[in-house]
Amino acid sequence: MKIRSLDRPALLSLVDGFPRQQVVMLGDLVADEFVLGDIARVSREAPVLILKQRERRILPGGGANAVNNLADLEARVVPVGVVGEDEAGSGLLTYFQQKNVTTRNILCRRGYITPTKSRILGGLAHWQHQQIVRVDREPARPLDRQTRRALRSRAASLLAKASALLVSDYGYGSTDAREVAALKRPAARRRLPITVDSRFDLLSYSHLTAATPNEPEIEEAFGQKIGTDLGLLHRLGRRLLRRMALEALLVTRGRDGMVLFEPGKDPTHIPVFGSDVAIDVTGAGDTVIAVFTLALASGASFLQAAQLANCAGGLVVMKRGTATVSRPELREAIRNA
Repeated sequence: MKIRSLDRPALLSLVDGFPRQQVVMLGDLVADEFVLGDIARVSREAPVLILKQRERRILPGGGANAVNNLADLEARVVPVGVVGEDEAGSGLLTYFQQKNVTTRNILCRRGYITPTKSRILGGLAHWQHQQIVRVDREPARPLDRQTRRALRSRAASLLAKASALLVSDYGYGSTDAREVAALKRPAARRRLPITVDSRFDLLSYSHLTAATPNEPEIEEAFGQKIGTDLGLLHRLGRRLLRRMALEALLVTRGRDGMVLFEPGKDPTHIPVFGSDVAIDVTGAGDTVIAVFTLALASGASFLQAAQLANCAGGLVVMKRGTATVSRPELREAIRNA
């Protein structure tokens, strides 16, 4: 992606406005655990590798990763979600507290398992490590209705001082389309943008500002494989835009960049920023919606917000693990694009 010299000042001005915005993130808080080890030998018990663990860390994932990105972009961010009374939940709370992100609206529930994605990475000593297997730990049952209502109530009380509402629905039950629908009226009174990233239930959301699905999520929603068929992508994108009654739809396509859909306009293709060979795509969608939402909160047009999100996405996939993009990094990328 190239940015015209005439467009750079406006984009940089939007980034300069990030610290003045307060974004409420309502959604699923996930812990991304990374276990790194050196390959020692092959086990005698089974034909599997034995790793000597040398590093283990827990980072924010899912909606928590969107929060982490917003914090590193210097916005004021208020997460609203739930964690369990377990190591992963405590790790997320500690992480946010150390970053001066408020945890006042994160509920801690006994018996709830904090969704955790454990990635085991191995390699020879002093060599690059690669993911060998991922182990997911998930709640045994969805969150009860009372807890979801409590989260919605907390989110609603925060909108009076917010610049935007970001909804991150990873399917763990912290929120759903019904709860978000109850927030549309208070958000509309303040003309707040509401953006949604829903992994499994995209079609149930409607009449929001924008959604940021990736191409496989659209394929799953409509049961059709897009592949290289741009005509089909355009048809499904327009169909989703109408069905969800959105003001904009931003579809991420990996190495093929993004496509922005707006009512009454032709789709806008945005080429990938930087290299089309990603190092690690873990959490890139969270970065995209964080920057897109923050840009809209700062007064960006949908195209400007998409350009900034595209820059950030191109930067974060060149980092290993669940990563974020800082405001200085984004400014530098805009200047050099």
